[in-house]
Amino acid sequence: MTLTAATAVATAHPPTRPYQHYVYAYPHKTAYRKLPDNPLLADLWAAESRQALSLYAHIPFCEVRCGFCNLFTRIGAPDGLAGRYLDALERQAIAVREALGDAAPVRFANAAFGGGTPTYLEAAELERLCDIAERHMGADLRAIPLSVEASPATATADRLAVLAERGTTRLSLGVQSFVEEEARAAVRPQRRSDVEAALSRIRDTGVPVLNIDLIYGIDGQTAASWRLSLDAALAWRPEEIYLYPLYVRPLTGLGRNADPTIADRDWDETRLRRYREGRDHLLAHGYEQVSMRMFRRADAPPQGPDDHACQTDGMIGLGCGARSYTSKLHYSFDYAVAMREIRGIIDDYTATEDFSRAVHGREVDEDEARRRHLLQSLLQARGLPVAEYRRRFGSDPYADFPGELERLASRGWLAEAGAGLLKLSAEGLAHSDAIGPDFFSPAVKAAMAEYELK
Repeated sequence: MTLTAATAVATAHPPTRPYQHYVYAYPHKTAYRKLPDNPLLADLWAAESRQALSLYAHIPFCEVRCGFCNLFTRIGAPDGLAGRYLDALERQAIAVREALGDAAPVRFANAAFGGGTPTYLEAAELERLCDIAERHMGADLRAIPLSVEASPATATADRLAVLAERGTTRLSLGVQSFVEEEARAAVRPQRRSDVEAALSRIRDTGVPVLNIDLIYGIDGQTAASWRLSLDAALAWRPEEIYLYPLYVRPLTGLGRNADPTIADRDWDETRLRRYREGRDHLLAHGYEQVSMRMFRRADAPPQGPDDHACQTDGMIGLGCGARSYTSKLHYSFDYAVAMREIRGIIDDYTATEDFSRAVHGREVDEDEARRRHLLQSLLQARGLPVAEYRRRFGSDPYADFPGELERLASRGWLAEAGAGLLKLSAEGLAHSDAIGPDFFSPAVKAAMAEYELK
């Protein structure tokens, strides 16, 4: 490319900030709205396939809320709240299974318990959660992949024993940092000895896949301290490691106190350096990159759908923070980030008797389905097979998204993978959190912009 041409490209496509939005689901919940007619679940699922459903149960409790967290969760479950929540979850499961009906076989292909922190529940409560999934939903947890999230403080021997016995195939531990000063800076106080003890207990269960979550971009983190955390994680030979960039979100613990200038280009560059260091270190130690965040040990056993992102059609979500996906509608309960609002939504959920209708959601038309399919595939390291896209939609991604794909190519974010595969380059993967939002539809962007944070 000539200097003149390069200058023209740079002018047409100025540098974009690399950390804009983590696209783990599309459309985002801030684009959901209260559904005007509260449609019956039986009607929503009437024409849907039930052959390979996914089950997700959301537990919105944590022992502490990390400073970076904007997930739907609250601190603690006082006065028997966990029991009341499970009562409501059981009522919801019964209603959902009734809505699915028996006209066609109902089969689950995978399951996940997330949050929040599912292992905040005591051992007997985890038994009950598994019973709800099996007895009321009909998911055979010992026969399908089951992923469960945990924290070091709640990964106790009795809880882990329940999960192992009930068929858990993957345990994900939110470590974030093995450096105690960094953990405190992220408002996630923990002792490294406690983290190591939790990892030892998990390995003792024999659960086949251990995932360790780490965060880069924490205040005070250096290349050396980042390498320390990476090596501490590698010492356990986890089958998976997730590397997350730190985000400071509105209404979170860090977001309330942070100087707005922290989100400047210097911080972007620091996070990019840490990302590249982490990526290269894991690749050098026998891990394969699955997405910007996910790295899998080359000899790890398969786990089903990659990225554990609950993105596929045919998702049944139980719990007040869970999403459900049909091919035409994504729905959930109300969404919030601020503690007071979350507590109110949880209280409303536990008081609900009738779970036969969808409350909040967003319709997914043909255009949104194309965007979602492209995002699900393109943001994975393996890329998007163009023939697969054509078979599903009868069109070509280059024709459907010419401007977006031209911008990727001009920035060097598309790999030379041949006409049959759309695949991000190494730098494209590094900028996944900037690429994703570029494919959001104007309607979704407008709805997200209009959403009033609470």
